[in-house]
Order: sequence, then C-alpha cells, then structure tokens
Amino acid sequence: MNAPVVVSLERVSFTYAGVDVLRDVSFEFHEGDFVGIIGPNAGGKTTLLKLILGLLRPGSGSIRVLGVSPDEARGLVGYVPQYAHFDRSFPIRVRTAVTMGTLGRGRMRDKVANDAVDRALEQVELHEVADRQMGSLSGGQLQRALIARALVTEPKLLLLDEPTASLDTRIGRSVYELLEELAEKITIVLVSHDIGVISRHVRTIACLNVEMHYHHSKHLTPEMIEAAYGCPVDLVAHGHPHRVLEQHEGADS
Repeated sequence: MNAPVVVSLERVSFTYAGVDVLRDVSFEFHEGDFVGIIGPNAGGKTTLLKLILGLLRPGSGSIRVLGVSPDEARGLVGYVPQYAHFDRSFPIRVRTAVTMGTLGRGRMRDKVANDAVDRALEQVELHEVADRQMGSLSGGQLQRALIARALVTEPKLLLLDEPTASLDTRIGRSVYELLEELAEKITIVLVSHDIGVISRHVRTIACLNVEMHYHHSKHLTPEMIEAAYGCPVDLVAHGHPHRVLEQHEGADS
C-alpha cells in the first residue's frame, strides 16, 4: 500500500518576465520521503519551494499539499530559508527566534507555545544555548536554530533551501545527520546544488533545471545529471565530493 501523497504537482509551469522558470513539472512526494532536489543556479529550485509554500502562483497546472491548496496547508508546512539571509547583527535570543515560528499559525496558549519551543530546541540539541543571542551562534548552531523555528508548530512537511550553504564540510555533515534523524518522523524536501553530499543522505533525488526528472531513487545516472545541468558531469571523490564538468560547447577554454 502506497504512503499518502504529501505534495503533488501536475503539469505546473511558471514564467518570469517571459522566461520559463519551470516547465510542465509533475511529480508526487509521499509521506516519509526525504527528497533532495538538485540542479544548477537559476534552475527553478527556490521557485518550486515557493510554489509549494503558496508564496507564488503557477502560471498553469495544479498544486496540492497534504490534499489541499498550498494556502490551506501553510500551517502544516515548515520552511527553512538559507541561513546566509539571517542578519546576525539583529539582537534576538535563540528562544525568541524559535518562538517566532508560531506567529501566523493560529493562537497558541503561552504554556503550549513554551512547551513546543522546548521540544523543538531539544530536537535540534540547542536547549543549552536557548538564552544566547542568535548572532553569537556558530554557523551550524544558527542553522539548527532556524530548523527549530520551522519545527515549532510540528509541521507535516519540512522544506529547506540550501541548508548547508556557506557551512564548511564538517558542520554541513552534522546538519544533514540531524535531517536524517528528523526524516524518521516528518517528510522532508530540500534543494541543493551539491550533488555529492546530498546523495549520501537523502532517500531519493530529483533533478530540476526548468524541467523535472524524478525516478524515486537516490541513484543518479549520467543521463539524469546531464539533463539537469545541461552538460556531462563526472563525480570524482578526493576526500570529499567534487564536481568535474567535461569540456562542452560554451565552456571557457
């Protein structure tokens, strides 16, 4: 028996200034999925997340999240933007920042909200720094705090945009290990440009470059990668994953 569908897109297209950002995208993500979406910059990854969140409207096609429209599902979806967009100079404690995840999600009694914040901080192992300023946290701690903010309302679906951008390899690995633990209880969809790292942690991978290629597997074929990046790509490991692009038309000599 198939798990319930959490996200469904049917022939979704989106254009901006007359340029196709997404073209005829169709897929289903199911309960318990841990999906990594890879693709080049400007390939439509962040736009796709915003469509699922209901922050953008498709030019054509239909989107269902947890069986309803994205607007109706918004209270059941957590979102973690790139942490690089967070202003470290803004004076706010970790606990306060996490509590802000309850805003706009309906009225919560103080006791209920405090308990939810405590659970979220425990999940990401930040309860000991709850009273520190966000700006004093390390990169990995800051990303965990943003994840806690998204978890505080106990969403059914968690979306993340480049969760390890600007983090070094060791800290990025710890963030992915946390997400692997969370994926035992919640459906997770994240986008990244880092093929090698993401393929070690997620359960399935989708390739997106205006069009979507999704085969319900974490094993990437050369054809899938070429379709996503528009040129042949070889993965070569030297201690940690690297991307090597073969010479192709339009490349610098």
